[in-house]
Amino acid sequence: MAGRPRPVELRLKTAERVLEVDFSDGQRFQFPAEFLRVESPSAEIQGHGPGRKTILPGRRHVAIARLEPVGNYAVRIHFDDGHSTGLYSWDYLYEIGRNREELWRAYLAGLAAQGLSRDP
Repeated sequence: MAGRPRPVELRLKTAERVLEVDFSDGQRFQFPAEFLRVESPSAEIQGHGPGRKTILPGRRHVAIARLEPVGNYAVRIHFDDGHSTGLYSWDYLYEIGRNREELWRAYLAGLAAQGLSRDP
């Protein structure tokens, strides 16, 4: 685990529906709540195997209700739509932060391919 970037600060910006995370290597990521919700590491979204990811529509207006620390390795995010089963490890947050644009494009393409919308 040594050498891996770790969060030095998490800031929940409720009005903007954004979670900001500063990492020990100087990287700072801004995560819209909608992005975190549709990229949840939970089995509900990621599935139970490769290629089983679920495209979750209708989450444009989701917000983060609260954050719950999990040991010294993750945070549980409680969303206002009732979802709270995914544990966002520091490594996972760093990975999705670095790949946010690609993941977002894939999400939007998945919605379009299935005729779904970001709106509820």
